[in-house]
Amino acid sequence: MGTLTLTNTQARRIFLDRHLLSDAPQGEAKGDALLEVIRQLGFVQLDSINTVARAHDLILWSRRPRYRPKALKAVYENDRQLFEHWTHDAAVIPLEFYPQWHLRRTRDAQRLKARWSKDRRDGFEAQFQTVLDHIRDHGACCSSDVGKDEKRGSGGWWDWHPSKTALEYLWRSGALTVVGRDGFKKRYDLTERVLDQQLYDPTYAPDVAATIHWCCDQALERLGFATHGELAAFWAHVSPAEAKAWCLAERAAGRLEEITITNADGSTKITYARPGIDQDAAIDKAPSNRLRILSPFDPALRDRKRAKLLFGFDYRVEMFVPEPQRIYGYYVFPILQGGRLVGRVDMKAFRDADTLRVRALWPEPGVKWSDARQSAFEAEIHRMTRLAGVSQVAFEDGWLRGSAQHQF
Repeated sequence: MGTLTLTNTQARRIFLDRHLLSDAPQGEAKGDALLEVIRQLGFVQLDSINTVARAHDLILWSRRPRYRPKALKAVYENDRQLFEHWTHDAAVIPLEFYPQWHLRRTRDAQRLKARWSKDRRDGFEAQFQTVLDHIRDHGACCSSDVGKDEKRGSGGWWDWHPSKTALEYLWRSGALTVVGRDGFKKRYDLTERVLDQQLYDPTYAPDVAATIHWCCDQALERLGFATHGELAAFWAHVSPAEAKAWCLAERAAGRLEEITITNADGSTKITYARPGIDQDAAIDKAPSNRLRILSPFDPALRDRKRAKLLFGFDYRVEMFVPEPQRIYGYYVFPILQGGRLVGRVDMKAFRDADTLRVRALWPEPGVKWSDARQSAFEAEIHRMTRLAGVSQVAFEDGWLRGSAQHQF
C-alpha cells in the first residue's frame, strides 16, 4: 500500500483546526473556558513586547475575542490553574501538566549550572540558600527584592546579579515556582508552599520513557502531523533522537504511520500521523473566512520553517535586525483569512494619543487587497482597539504597500 498523501488544502485545514484557528473566533474567554483553550493549545508563550498587545494576550484574543488580560491573570494567579515554565520560551501551562516538567527541570538543573557558571556573574550558586531563606521568611519576592548590594549600573533586565541568577536557576530546576508577575517582573515562591506534593515530589514524577511518550503523543495531538524533529521541538523537553526512537517504536506497533504532506509550493514532505488521519473531520471543514491578526509568536507560526512550507509564508521577527536592513518592520503581525496567510501589518498603539496607527500593510504574493478584504481588516483592527487600550484607528499615508502587484 502506498503512502497516504494529504493535499496542501487538507494539511492546512487539519493544522489550523488543531490550533483553534478554523472555527469562527467566539465563546467564553475566562475561567474554565479560558483554561480549556490553553489546554488545547498546550501552552501560551509569554512576551513583554506591547506594541499593540502582549503576545499571550493576542494569542488568546485571536481565538476568543471576549478575552481580556485580567482573565488570564485570574486563572494563573488567583485560581492557580496554570504554572509558568519553559517550552521553547517562557510560557503559561496547565497545572495538571506540571509532573511532565520533571524531566525538563532535572535537565535544566544540569545544563544551566554548567552554562551560567560561564556566562553569568560569579557567585550565583553561593546565593541559593540565602535566596531560599529570604523567601521562606518574607514570602514571594521579585528579583529586585534580593541581592540589593550586588547590583551595578542601571540594574536593567540585562544585569543578572548573582541573586537574580539564583532565583532563575531555582525556578527552572524546581525549588521555586513563579506565582505571578508584578507588571512583567516574576514573583517567586517556594514550590513546597505553593503546590500539592503529588505535583512536585520526584517520587510521583513519571520516568523518562513515560515523559518522552507524553511529550511526543501530546505534541502530535496538537499538530495533527509532524516530523520527529517537530515533535521534539513542541515542548522542547526531549531530544530529536528520543522523539525519533519514539516514532519508530509507535510505527512498529501500528500506532503511527508515515504520510506525505503537500507543501504550498507543490513539493512534499514525509511526516508522521496517527492512522486514519485522512478521515479527520477537519478535512471537510473550510476554515472561517473571518480575518484575524495573529501574534508573531502564535503557536501556529512559531516554527517559521513549517509556516513557510505549509503556507508559503516566509516570516521572521525583525526587532533584532538593524533598521536599515529590515524588510518590513520592528514588529509585524501576520494576517490570517480562511486557510491562507494573506498579509502582514506593521502597527502600533500610541496610548498617549488614544490611537492605533497602521503604518504599513503588505499583501502576500497572489493576494489582492480587495474592498471586501479591506472592510474585514478594518473591522478586525477596530475590534482590537479595546485590547490595545485605545479607542481610535489611524492609517498613515502610503500604508498599503505593493498592492498593484498583487492579484487573486
